Amino acid sequence: MSVEPSVGRRPGRRDEILASFTRHVAQDGYDGANFAMVANELGMSKGTIVHHYGTKDRLLAALHESYMRKRLAEARLIVERLRNPAQQLAGMLFAFVMYQVHDRDATIAFQREISRISGEEGIRLRDEYLELVRDVLRRGIESGQFRDGDVNVRSLLTFGCSQWAWTWFQPDGRLSVEEVGSAFVDLVLGGLLVRRTELAKLADVDGPTLRAVRDCLAAVDGTLADA
Repeated sequence: MSVEPSVGRRPGRRDEILASFTRHVAQDGYDGANFAMVANELGMSKGTIVHHYGTKDRLLAALHESYMRKRLAEARLIVERLRNPAQQLAGMLFAFVMYQVHDRDATIAFQREISRISGEEGIRLRDEYLELVRDVLRRGIESGQFRDGDVNVRSLLTFGCSQWAWTWFQPDGRLSVEEVGSAFVDLVLGGLLVRRTELAKLADVDGPTLRAVRDCLAAVDGTLADA
C-alpha cells in the first residue's frame, strides 16, 4: 500500500457538518451536542443537516466510521513501512498517543463516545483494526520476538488503555505527546519482548520508529484530503 501526500480539496457542506459536529461532541459529548449548534456555527438551517445525515445517531455513526477509516489506513501503512512485529507494534503504540494532538477533536469525540458504536460498519472497522493488532502480536510470538500469551486479551488491553488518554493528556502539559508515546511503548513492549536489547531504540522519541509514524500520518492525511 503506497500512499503519498497530495494537495487537499476544499471540503463540501457534508464534510463541514461532520467537522462541526465532531468539535461539539469533543467539547460537550454526544448528549450535549445538537443540530442547532452545528447550524448556528455554519450559518445553515437544521433542515440542511437533516438532508445530509438524517438523524443525530447517523451523524455519530459517520463520525465513528470516518475516524476508524483514517486510523485503519494509518495502521496498515505503519505495518507496511516498519519491518518486524516489534517495530510495527511500537509504531502503532506511538500512533495511539499521537492522536491526542493529531486529529485531536475527532479523537476526543470518538474516545468519549466509543461505547455508543453500534452501526454495522463502525463495528466492522473497529474489529478490522483490532485484528491488525492481533496479527502483529501473533507474528511477534511466532518469530520469537514476543513472549507467548493470549493475543485477544493483549490487543484489547492495549486498545482499551489508549482510549482513556483523552481524559488526562494535556497537549501543553509537563510531558510532550512524544514523551508519553515513548512511555507507552516502553510499558507495553517492555512486557512483551523476549529480549529487551532493542527497547530503548524502539521507544526513542528521536528514533526511526516515531519518524516513520509521523510520515504515515502525514501521508494518509494528504491522501484523504484529496479523495
